[in-house]
Amino acid sequence: MHEFGLVLLAAGNASRMGQPKQLMDFGGVPLVRHAATEALASGCAPVVVVCGAESAAVTAALGGLAVEIAYNDRWAEGMGTSIHCGIRRLESYAPAPPAGLILSLADQPLLDRDAFRRLVEIQHGTGLPIVTSTYDGTVGVPVLFTREMFAELLALPPSQGCKGVIQRNAARAARLECPDALADIDTPGDFDRVLGEFRRRRLLK
Repeated sequence: MHEFGLVLLAAGNASRMGQPKQLMDFGGVPLVRHAATEALASGCAPVVVVCGAESAAVTAALGGLAVEIAYNDRWAEGMGTSIHCGIRRLESYAPAPPAGLILSLADQPLLDRDAFRRLVEIQHGTGLPIVTSTYDGTVGVPVLFTREMFAELLALPPSQGCKGVIQRNAARAARLECPDALADIDTPGDFDRVLGEFRRRRLLK
């Protein structure tokens, strides 16, 4: 897995939540730490966490984890700036940049290490430069891009995410059915619902 890095986007200010959702207690740890722990367990390296709003607190919440922190001072301009920031950190990684990356969000906490591993396995099996998650009739993150896609990602406008890149390159994109990616957190109601499902699954193990 080490030929692919993983960029975890955690820079927003969670305006609909009313508080920094990255720092909310999710199963006994801050939400961003939960996401970073699963990313690390996938075997992808390096794991880069892009922070912006509440950067000092987010960095503290990740204390002791072997992640790279990338601070995006343009986070308020949109997700594209965080994607740029994460890619640039990967490109400077020593001794060599990874062969590609997985983009994921800190607010999709039902995603686990197995989902990230499946993206890599599908890329190895198909050789395609994109492996996108599909859920609820759409495509999106988590998504794997090989290095040949980095230039197009770096050309994204500041306010845009990567969905347009996936759609423009649909013929070169493999797909992973990933219904757990639909469980993102934007509101207090989302948080309670997703945390309840997480606890239910943990009891079933």
